[in-house]
Amino acid sequence: MEVEWLLVIHGLITLLVLISFLCGQWPIFQGTFIQKIHFFLTFGACDYFRRFVGAVFGQKGSDALFRVEYYCCDRPNPTLQVIYLGIIGGSYYFIVQSAFKYIPGYYLGEVHRYMSLLAVGGGILLFLLTSFSDPGTVNAANVSHYLSAYPYDNIIFSEKECPTCKIPKPARSKHCSICDRCVARFDHHCGWMNNCIGERNTRYFMAFLLWHFLLCLYGAVAIALVLAGRLKELRVIDILTVYYGFEKSFSTLAPHVVVWLLDSYNTQILIMVFLAIVSMLLAGFLAYHTKLCVTNTTTNETFKWQEYLNWKRKVNEAKASAAALKASLGELNHEKHPVSKWKAFFLRSRLEEVEVVKNNIYDKGMIQNISEIIVPLSTRQSFLPRKSKSG
Repeated sequence: MEVEWLLVIHGLITLLVLISFLCGQWPIFQGTFIQKIHFFLTFGACDYFRRFVGAVFGQKGSDALFRVEYYCCDRPNPTLQVIYLGIIGGSYYFIVQSAFKYIPGYYLGEVHRYMSLLAVGGGILLFLLTSFSDPGTVNAANVSHYLSAYPYDNIIFSEKECPTCKIPKPARSKHCSICDRCVARFDHHCGWMNNCIGERNTRYFMAFLLWHFLLCLYGAVAIALVLAGRLKELRVIDILTVYYGFEKSFSTLAPHVVVWLLDSYNTQILIMVFLAIVSMLLAGFLAYHTKLCVTNTTTNETFKWQEYLNWKRKVNEAKASAAALKASLGELNHEKHPVSKWKAFFLRSRLEEVEVVKNNIYDKGMIQNISEIIVPLSTRQSFLPRKSKSG
């Protein structure tokens, strides 16, 4: 039973860490230990480690840590790429070692041995394609094309020059400080890919997310079917009901079946739970980026819009407050019938009427937005020849 309890504790701790890391900033967790764990994971642990290194090794240790941090976080490096290959390779190795001996089985045929290999190979291919593809680098030779493709909205993007590249900065582009280049339709810099996600490789990135979500889901379901097949092949239900006399109902048999599975197939269950958790994380990430693609917005633009809307809301509230104050002062100079308390209760404040609307000119409808992801503007034949002639 020690192994079963270790698995249960491992699962609970993993779930707590994931919820704290991903949801710790939600208002519902404000002031709770979930928020404290989130702060520790995102900031506190790193800060304490810096202090520890400084106290033990002095300034030389702090400088060495700073150089490592600069290399890992502020410069292109393959660290996370190697970790990804280690995770997917190690996971597949353990699946082969622990589950392939039961394939073919009651529910799975021999074909799944080869399908799994093709699925993993496809995932690695998409990973390499996203990692080494051009995200849409803007330079002096193609900047005019991008300036025509993405007009300024004069809200979150206005005409300016990139201070580093010394070229005009097209709308929706950003200079990546890690890669040290301007990227068209910049979304974010992905450490796992060691590459920026931009106009030309967002399609590969979305395919990568979708494929790995389905890959993890396929692995979790396949292992579940392997375990279900073992229950059938070994006639565990019949043994529990006929030989041990347990009632043939789900509530009675489930605890005994779970104990038997944990005792006999703990490695397979651990891998299945891991794949299920990763698939849920990928599902959330995929849903977020799908929403961005459907609305023709990027992660970078989401932050820009949030800043703009907050600023605009404050400006509108200041104007509404000034108008309300002016109206109140005007009412003092004129006689006016008093408003009943009941009517005053339902009167709306001028601040409540403040509304800020997001006007995204790049949102051209779901179908056209998705088509711009699949076939980027800078790769279309109807776009390039026209711009080259005018240049």
